[in-house]
Amino acid sequence: MSVDDAERVARVALSHLAEPGDPRLLRLTRTMGAVALYDALLAERDLDGTLSDVATRLAGVRPERRLEQAHRQGARFVVPGDDEWPAPLDDLADHAALHRRAEVPVGLWVRGPLRLDRTRRSVAVVGSRAATTYGGTVASDLGADLAANGWCTVSGAAFGVDQAAHRGALAAGGDTVAVLACGVDRAYPSAHEALLEMIGDRGAVVSEAPLGGAPTRIRFLARNRLIAALSRGTVVVEAAVRSGALNTAGWAERLNRVVMGVPGPVTSGLSQGVHELIRTRAGLLVTSGADVREVTGDAGDALLPPLREAPRIRDGLTGRQQEVLDAVPVVRGASTQAVARTAGIAVDVTERELRVLRREGLVEEGGTGWRLAQRAIA
Repeated sequence: MSVDDAERVARVALSHLAEPGDPRLLRLTRTMGAVALYDALLAERDLDGTLSDVATRLAGVRPERRLEQAHRQGARFVVPGDDEWPAPLDDLADHAALHRRAEVPVGLWVRGPLRLDRTRRSVAVVGSRAATTYGGTVASDLGADLAANGWCTVSGAAFGVDQAAHRGALAAGGDTVAVLACGVDRAYPSAHEALLEMIGDRGAVVSEAPLGGAPTRIRFLARNRLIAALSRGTVVVEAAVRSGALNTAGWAERLNRVVMGVPGPVTSGLSQGVHELIRTRAGLLVTSGADVREVTGDAGDALLPPLREAPRIRDGLTGRQQEVLDAVPVVRGASTQAVARTAGIAVDVTERELRVLRREGLVEEGGTGWRLAQRAIA
């Protein structure tokens, strides 16, 4: 930690004043400074001289006690200026609001040993809560591949694609960050309590909402911008046309992050949103962790070789040699003249090419003439 106590206390108080991602409050915090804004709001009076509603609410926050409570619960409040603060979040400054959410958060509540500044090599994996077996498998494989190669997986700990990505990363012994729409002291969904405990033990559980905060629709939209901003790129595994995962992808595009989509069956409604991303060229088609690492890594890092089939025996032959080889019978031998007639090539040329093919082990000459060798047949 490197921010003084007054700054941290002011930001804790402001984090309780408005909903996460409130553009006006967050912009004022960034432009005025947290301490100046906090002091101004604490001193705010109505026309009759009484404390305003905002001042009354702020006075009741008691931010020092909130920090003590967080410490007892194994949580911390990370703010801009801290050594741990993830610099990519600063890219949220001055972007227009999306669904009335925007801007750099006043701070993040964090539970877990993973420092947030270690998420510089991270990828968000998001998708449908009602993921198919295919979608869950793909998300898990992506999380495992990223973990095995030193990348951090960021997601929202929801059902379906999110939890599969987290579990894949944990199973591979890697880092993962769960960004919640509620307080980091709450398990949402409750069925993922064990998963969130595991992430809290080995990775990081993060939220803009204060401790005890309940998950609401607007908070899910606010947290989506954090998932996108924390990551170098966002992969959408499965998403219907109307999907929170597409909201995250929209933020990634706004922030000049790489947007990627994993294709699914063309008949699957759960993949229609992904296919639209790819069709409109808003997202790159990816099918593996290697694809993801190639497009999100540093320039020249993790480059994949062009996808080609293994070379075949005939690939190195000239066109004339292939024509001769095609004219050689499989079972019964044929004379040089017969091969030449079938190939439509002069006898002397055919004889020369047959000898080359014999050296390559593709034809053999017996008592009945020329025929294909086993190597050519195979």
